[in-house]
Amino acid sequence: MADNEIEQAVSRALEDSPPRNFRETVDLAINLRDLDLNDPSNRVDESIVLPSGTGQDTTIVVFAEGETALRAEDVADDVLGGDELEDLGDDSDAAKDLADDTDFFIAEASMMQDIGRYLGTVLGPRGKMPTPLQPDDDVVETVNRMKNTVQLRSGDRRTFHTRVGAEDMSAEDIAENIDVILRRLHSNLEKGPLNVDTVYVKTTMGPSVEVA
Repeated sequence: MADNEIEQAVSRALEDSPPRNFRETVDLAINLRDLDLNDPSNRVDESIVLPSGTGQDTTIVVFAEGETALRAEDVADDVLGGDELEDLGDDSDAAKDLADDTDFFIAEASMMQDIGRYLGTVLGPRGKMPTPLQPDDDVVETVNRMKNTVQLRSGDRRTFHTRVGAEDMSAEDIAENIDVILRRLHSNLEKGPLNVDTVYVKTTMGPSVEVA
């Protein structure tokens, strides 16, 4: 159960958002303090599964061959084999477009070396190197889990954002997502909650509301 103060903040953000002619996302803005973010070891870089889902479509591409590729076709947005991987290595514009249009990549572990070779310079700087799929991993289960995953990444910036839901989700579900994110964040920061300055929740075009 999420903190009641978080749920109240989410309710205010939803209520204060003027009607729009599109479905708005709900985002969290996190401001850090007392951390040297020039030191990469202090930066936040976490993949977090949201218990209530993201409320949005998450685009997932799988690099796989054979039986794994066949199973992935039922759940992934696209499945690419070794030949397509080589083609992308020869077409930097297509590789960049794919990287920008895809939220997460998954790849059979046996293909990771070739992915680094052909796409490392495109995916690496974007923080989108694939999640390796081990031989015993279920590709369907992995894809479905990642559809409910968000990336928490600060880089060298004190303020960063992540998606926590959509405007038509309940305040309770969004608050549950925020609670999971903050717990993970606190557990991984050097001084826990003391390294968090302020946290705000807002819809895409709505006003920010501070999360207590």
